[in-house]
Amino acid sequence: MADKSAIEWTNATWNPVTGCTKISAGCDNCYAERFSERFRGVAGNAFENGFDLTLRPARLSQPLTWRRPRMIFVNSMSDLFHKKVPAEFVDAVFETMEKADWHVFQLLTKRSSRMRNYINARYRDGAAPDHIWLGVSVEDGTKLSRVRHLRDTQCGVRFLSIEPLIGAVGQIDLTGIHWVIVGGESGPRARPMQVNWAREVRDQCVEAKVPFFFKQWGGFRPKAGGRELDGRKWDEFPSARTFAA
Repeated sequence: MADKSAIEWTNATWNPVTGCTKISAGCDNCYAERFSERFRGVAGNAFENGFDLTLRPARLSQPLTWRRPRMIFVNSMSDLFHKKVPAEFVDAVFETMEKADWHVFQLLTKRSSRMRNYINARYRDGAAPDHIWLGVSVEDGTKLSRVRHLRDTQCGVRFLSIEPLIGAVGQIDLTGIHWVIVGGESGPRARPMQVNWAREVRDQCVEAKVPFFFKQWGGFRPKAGGRELDGRKWDEFPSARTFAA
């Protein structure tokens, strides 16, 4: 768990699971894989097994020890709804988040149908608590089914992470969506993001009055292109419970 995060839209990270497998083109140049694989075989390192999917039960209670409220990105180095993460372990993660209700938890997945099914079963008589924000990653217009799955998920705050934006997204149904993040890819094989792709998403958010956050243009280094879109920074958040870094 990191008490500080370089990710602009969160304060901290919590990784009760690390490692993952690729599921779509947005995963091709995964930063978490690139970081983890640097330490494969290094005895005693947290990533001794590289980016192999690894459950870390010793970390389950970590947010309960943080008394100052934070926005916490859950599993920045994995995907909680990966098919190889047992439902019992997902339960344990949600039990911690439910108890630590002074934080905001930001949970992001590409396995959107599994998240929808899990959430709708767990909260069948209502919705996920408002301090648990649920989101999906979308990289281009071929993955809009994830948005549909998210809209069908019973929760209070839904968000989209359109990062890395590697192609035009097209028309998005933003009904029931409370926040949209857009960012370009970074790293040695970063695919460039076209300005019209970002503008298209931003303009839809402005029209629908959905808070819009522009994270970065990307490039070899994450901040190489800066964070301005059309001459300004877009740092909007949902109105519910946000915390200063």
